[in-house]
Amino acid sequence: MRNTFLAGAAVVLATAALAACGSSSGDGGGDGGGANKAAGRAASSSAAPSVPAAGAAADPSAPAGPEATRSSEPPKIPTDRLTPATGTFTKKQKEYLTDRVPVGMDPAAVLQTGQETCDRLDYLVKVDRDTAVGAVVTGEISGAEPAVAHLCPRHKDLVERASQGYADGAHRDGKLRPGRYRDVSPTANCTWEVTGPGGKVLLSGSSHEGKRSTITIPEAALAFTSTGCWAWLPEGDKG
Repeated sequence: MRNTFLAGAAVVLATAALAACGSSSGDGGGDGGGANKAAGRAASSSAAPSVPAAGAAADPSAPAGPEATRSSEPPKIPTDRLTPATGTFTKKQKEYLTDRVPVGMDPAAVLQTGQETCDRLDYLVKVDRDTAVGAVVTGEISGAEPAVAHLCPRHKDLVERASQGYADGAHRDGKLRPGRYRDVSPTANCTWEVTGPGGKVLLSGSSHEGKRSTITIPEAALAFTSTGCWAWLPEGDKG
C-alpha cells in the first residue's frame, strides 16, 4: 500500500514539473502560483582541475595548493543575488534558498524542489498520514525539514513526529528514545530486536504476515535493530 501511495504522489507531481515557482501568498509562499517559471538546469559550477599525465613527476618548485576533496561543496549564490528571471521571491522563499543554490544554478529550480516536497506531503497526508510521516523518517521524501520550515509550515507537526521515529537499520545509545512505537508498513520479513547491557536481548519479534506491530523500547535499551519494517512511529505522548 505504501508503494502505491508514493508512486501515486510521483505521478501527480510529474504533471506539475513545469509549474511556475515565483512569489506566492499564504503559508510561507509554497502554496500559491509563482511569479516566475521554474526553469533552468544546473550549469557547470567550475572547470575540472587538470590532472597530470600518469607517470609525470611533480614539479618540486611549484607551490602547494589546497587539496580538493570529494566532500567539497560548490560555492553558493550570495543571498543578495537570489533573484528569479521574472518577478520576485517572497521572504520565506528567499530564506529557503539561502545557502542552498550553487553558483550557476537557477534559484527557481531549487525553489521548485522544495515546493514539490511540500506537494508530496500534501498528497500523502490526504491518503494516509502515517505513510507521509514514514516517508520523511526513511528519507523517501528528502529535504522535508527546511521545506516545511519555510514553504509549508502547516506540516510542522508531521516533521516533528518524524524526528522521533526510526527507519530500518541499527540505532544505538544516544539515538534511542524509550517509549512505545508501531511500524507503519511492514513487509512479511519484518523483524526487530532490542538489546541492553552486554548485548542481552530485551525484546525481539517478527511480523511474518506483514501485520502492524507495537513495541516498547525500555530505559535499559542500548540498541534497536529493525529489518523489513520500513519505519516505526512513536505512540502516546511521543506521537
